[in-house]
Amino acid sequence: MATSVLQPFIQKVRIPTAGDRVYKDECVLCFDTPESENGLYVCMSTFLGFCRSHVQLYFRKTSNSLFLHLKRYKREVEESDAPTSTPTKLAIGVEGGFNVSGKKYEYEDHNNIVLLPDFQNVTLPCHDLPESVQLSISSILEIDAASIQEEADALQGTWDGMQREVTIHANKLLQLDNGVKIPPKDWQCQVCGLKENLWLNLTDGAIHCGRKYFNGLGGNNHAVEHYLKTKYPLVVKLGTITSDASDVYSYDEDNMVLDPNLPQHLAHFGINIKDLQKTDKSMVELEIDLNQRIGEWAIIQESGAKLVPLYGAGYTGLENLGNSCYLNSVMQVLFNIPDFKKCYFQKYEDICSEFMHDAPKNINVQMAKLGYGLWSGEYSKPPENVKDPQEAVPELPGIKPRMFKNLIGQGHPEFSTKRQQDAQEFFLHLISILERYSRARENPADSLKFEVEERIQCSVSKKVKYTTRTDYLLSLPIPLSAATNKDELDAFEIKKAEILARGDRVKPDEIVRPRIPLQACLDSFSNLELVEDFYSTAINAKATAYKATRLHTFPDYLMLHLKKFTIGEDWVPKKLDISLDVPDELDLCALRGKGIQPGEEELPESVSTESEFEYNEALLYQLSDMGFPLDACKKALYFTQNEGIDSAMNWVMEHMNDPDFRDPFHLPGAQKNNSNFTPSPEAVSMIVAMGFTPPQATRALEATENNLERAVDWIFSHSEEMEVDSAPAVKAQFRDGIEKYKLVAFISHMGTSTVAGHYVCHILKEGHWVIFNDNKVALSENPPKDLAYLYIYQRTSSS
Repeated sequence: MATSVLQPFIQKVRIPTAGDRVYKDECVLCFDTPESENGLYVCMSTFLGFCRSHVQLYFRKTSNSLFLHLKRYKREVEESDAPTSTPTKLAIGVEGGFNVSGKKYEYEDHNNIVLLPDFQNVTLPCHDLPESVQLSISSILEIDAASIQEEADALQGTWDGMQREVTIHANKLLQLDNGVKIPPKDWQCQVCGLKENLWLNLTDGAIHCGRKYFNGLGGNNHAVEHYLKTKYPLVVKLGTITSDASDVYSYDEDNMVLDPNLPQHLAHFGINIKDLQKTDKSMVELEIDLNQRIGEWAIIQESGAKLVPLYGAGYTGLENLGNSCYLNSVMQVLFNIPDFKKCYFQKYEDICSEFMHDAPKNINVQMAKLGYGLWSGEYSKPPENVKDPQEAVPELPGIKPRMFKNLIGQGHPEFSTKRQQDAQEFFLHLISILERYSRARENPADSLKFEVEERIQCSVSKKVKYTTRTDYLLSLPIPLSAATNKDELDAFEIKKAEILARGDRVKPDEIVRPRIPLQACLDSFSNLELVEDFYSTAINAKATAYKATRLHTFPDYLMLHLKKFTIGEDWVPKKLDISLDVPDELDLCALRGKGIQPGEEELPESVSTESEFEYNEALLYQLSDMGFPLDACKKALYFTQNEGIDSAMNWVMEHMNDPDFRDPFHLPGAQKNNSNFTPSPEAVSMIVAMGFTPPQATRALEATENNLERAVDWIFSHSEEMEVDSAPAVKAQFRDGIEKYKLVAFISHMGTSTVAGHYVCHILKEGHWVIFNDNKVALSENPPKDLAYLYIYQRTSSS
């Protein structure tokens, strides 16, 4: 084809600049890449990339005709003779993480210009192309792909994806002139004589052992106890000190930190950092080592079993994009709920056609794209060179949900990073996004939505108050006192003490976990709760009250969240290592709330204003002294009615990620004098188009100074206040039905904290349990139901 044919289209060719995003590594509407059979077509005007089928749809919608066709051939070369490296990151399937295969590949690129609609081809290099076209091609090829740019933006200010702030003590650390000099070896704890997991206090040079882990490993807490006595805050782990990196911990900041003055601080005790070599494991390596030894890792991943891989629609894996296993597990489970599959996969073509122009930034498109990737079967086909389909083979690469991950985490302080996250928190974050973008259209999350009923009865007047709230998962406490194997646990504690006394370690197969019936967790959730310092509007004075929590409606799918991650007595987050007795079928009739009953008298409505509400000053001081914003503390005390520090702390922990967490607090219904406020007409129109009323839009814009994005977040986080102002609005609809359920999926977490470890999910499909371990999908032999973190139950078809 002569280059003159391109002339009518050259005026639309653009040269990408630093501000442009070039989508050249994956189709914006599916998961085809330059390595796919037909390669990738990048529009030379908008820099959007498409597969062969979608580029034709794009041409029909836009008339953009000129594309750079990228085709890459990947060939496996001889495997390296070098031994498989040990993991250095808490991740699966990423560089430096677990499961390093050792395989190497070489690549060969073939790039051409293609003119639609007939796919006319200009082979490159072509020297008589106009300069603008040549510059556009070279810039598209040289500039980083959009996914790389967005990842770099997210990781600004982080180290290896894990945020470590410079300690506040870096320039003002007290160091005592006590003559202490640290020898180069033979270190031991000054209290117990332990010779590993040792920490050097940078103020007085004291050496003590670290914290004791939940399974008896680690140290004996002597470094922590030394800090509590002296308040000397900064310690460094001996054996990890090198000129490149060291593990430094700040007790009062309660975090791993960076100490730019560490060489000087160490020199005070005679330590030359340049001469040191690493001899002990860093905290990351120790976490990896601990997680590998702990039995739940092997059990949850079904290690040792020859799992038969599965292929086809619904059996597509998701590649781990740097600690994205929490996202992978949640999305696999959700797309096995019919409403999600119907909303996004079955309407895939319609959504792509409607929102094609802003596909990378549209949540509906990226949800539909993910649904297509999981359910089309296009990205889960058996390897051609396998003779026996039942033979266990290396896993397929799996699809890479880069655009979805970047979009869903955009602007979020946690989900925009590569740090490991909590699956339960991600689920709620996703639900809030879907609520926002599904306000005027079908929301598949309605199949998970239910109404919680709370009944409070004043112990003096016996009058009651019923309130309801919306939720998408049922969080259950874990009553350790309900363990059914207490004799075994007592025997294990004795045995563990003997093992540790000998200086040995507890082996994984020797660990005995508390066995807790799921029913005990449900009973604990529904038990009457005593509310101290309850202000009774019936007697206009403080009293005690009893609170009962029930479900007012029962959804099609009920997600149970087991509160395994708790705050210890020392305020250090920890994970409960327990085994749950989980039934395949649940009857939750006992949890049905029935609303106000005959003979019950309601508490009168409160007429108090903010100035009349008396905050418990002691509780307010306790909360604010923990570092929480004052207005957030006031909210916690108001919404828990001064019930106590535990209730207030629970409220804070549940609402820390609310967009208005730090905003000034005004009581619901309190009047704010701002008669001069004029809402932005454009912003009001956009909010009303999402399904809200003009008064709601006006109030939200007033509270957020006419900031449209913050106003939408404000509405969703002030739903109760909105109901007061929205008489014409339609009340939220909830599906309801029988209270009987069957277990259809569960998500398990391996590791000791939410910021480390790995997530795996198991899903019941066609009568068989299937394990989804990132890009590995196989028939499960021993589904570890007792070790899960999130359980998904489906309503049975009949009573």
